[in-house]
Amino acid sequence: MTTKRFSLVDAAIDVGVERRALDHAAAGACASFEGWVRNHNDGRAVLRLDYQAYAPLAGSEGEAILAEAVQRFTVREARCVHRTGRLAIGDLAVWVGVSADHRDAAFAACRWIIDEVKRRVPIWKNEHYADGESGWLHPDNTPVDPA
Repeated sequence: MTTKRFSLVDAAIDVGVERRALDHAAAGACASFEGWVRNHNDGRAVLRLDYQAYAPLAGSEGEAILAEAVQRFTVREARCVHRTGRLAIGDLAVWVGVSADHRDAAFAACRWIIDEVKRRVPIWKNEHYADGESGWLHPDNTPVDPA
């Protein structure tokens, strides 16, 4: 049975648990990325976010990205967790972690993973603005036409 590397969660991400999953006796480096909910986007004040995902496709595409990263960058382990549901300013929305024999591979793989997750995984966020409006965006910040 293979270990699940990508997951969607509707509660706070436990970075400690995720980090321990990267442990490997041959690894000499660990790199991680944390994406937090910020209070602004594109010149507008943001109050909160709601994340939604098409879970079956998000899970399979997320797993594919992490498997590709392990092969492409020759890393020991890679993991990614993305939140869904309602998030407040300052909440951790996404976490990526990579362990590798050397730092160059760990850094490169970590960056590549978050970029690919934002580009390929069907997760959308609804930004709620201070002026009372809201808008759906794909995580790469492209607007989503709800029609």
